Amino acid sequence: MNDLDTRAGPRAALRRAAPALVGYAAVRALGLLVLAVWSAERGKSAYTLLTARWDALWYGRVAEGGYGYEVRLPNGDVHADLAFFPLLPWLERGLAAVTPLSHADAGFVVTLLASGAAAWGIFAVADHVYGRRAGVCAVLLWAVLPVGIVQSMAYSESLFTALAAWSLYAVLTGRWVTAGSLALLAGLTRPVGVAVAAAVWAAGLASFARDRDAPPSRAPRPPPSFGQTRSVFTASGAQLSPHAPSPTVTAPHSGASPVPRALGMLLAPLGAVGYVLWVGLHTGKGPLGYLDVQAGWRNGFDGGWAFARFVGARLTSFPSALAGVALIVGVALLIWLYVTCVRGRQPLPLLVYAGIVTVLALCASSYFGSKPRLLLPAFPLLFPPALALARLRTRGAALVVGVFAVASAVYGAFWLNGSGPP
Repeated sequence: MNDLDTRAGPRAALRRAAPALVGYAAVRALGLLVLAVWSAERGKSAYTLLTARWDALWYGRVAEGGYGYEVRLPNGDVHADLAFFPLLPWLERGLAAVTPLSHADAGFVVTLLASGAAAWGIFAVADHVYGRRAGVCAVLLWAVLPVGIVQSMAYSESLFTALAAWSLYAVLTGRWVTAGSLALLAGLTRPVGVAVAAAVWAAGLASFARDRDAPPSRAPRPPPSFGQTRSVFTASGAQLSPHAPSPTVTAPHSGASPVPRALGMLLAPLGAVGYVLWVGLHTGKGPLGYLDVQAGWRNGFDGGWAFARFVGARLTSFPSALAGVALIVGVALLIWLYVTCVRGRQPLPLLVYAGIVTVLALCASSYFGSKPRLLLPAFPLLFPPALALARLRTRGAALVVGVFAVASAVYGAFWLNGSGPP
């Protein structure tokens, strides 16, 4: 997406994103088809796995009866539904109220719509920074992630990613109030919403700093040319295929009125902060009472120490050592991707957002099997491989995506019919 498409209206923007959205829908349809066949062979319901298991049950309970449900385990742990942020159950309740759908059905519909919006948002960001072809490739890579089936579950990952992606796009195009409003909603969706708010704040502070350092002038500064912005936002080696159009990158607008920026920054953290404070008030445990709720789930932030011990324990015997090595390789790959993004001079809000999402996912102290799912929203990490894929000819890129799509579909069906996401 570029500024011309935005001015031309949603139809032109949708036409530009159509290849990405069609490809995304095809990958997700393949995943659902394989899941349905795999589940039927084992006498299970694929729809139940998507809408009425694990976290989906908790969201459904909140949507149906509000907060207040908890489970006390024999070891003394308390699993309270207050750990789950409210936007998804609010949407489920609202949709169920105006349609014949159950809350589980409503959750599935919300997820399908949100996953499409997320794919479009990821395309918009990548297209704005790197061009249309890279945008299509970024969406397809997000679709074929090994745990991509979560994008079709009644979980909050798709909704959060949609809000985060469009908030970041609004930041990159200088729509500060929109960016702050979407960040507020992201903060009502998942705890990691703080990453979106931080990205808005980082971009806002950088914009104010540019205004302060800029020489006074009565005329507004023209937006930087492609030659100027490419040195800021793209890697020297991240050239697109000859088939891709030139990127049309612009920095978040400075030189305009500071009021929208300040308002966007003010709005951004209100969702996450508001819910956390409400939980503290509701539980009577003070402003940080939400941390006690998370502690009941044995979840917290320990800088990655528990995860490191978990990986180390895998290395002590065979064949679990293979899993340990795979985890080490996976973490190393994430670090390499982030370093590549930094060296490629991605826009500051993308770096801040992806960095915080990655750190929070890797450094959580519990539910190690859910870490790949927690990393789903960190889509800017996919931009370097998307650029590499964009350099291939269309037939070669389609072959790569096809192979990964089949592998993702098979893995998703195997995963949900086995341990599944906690």
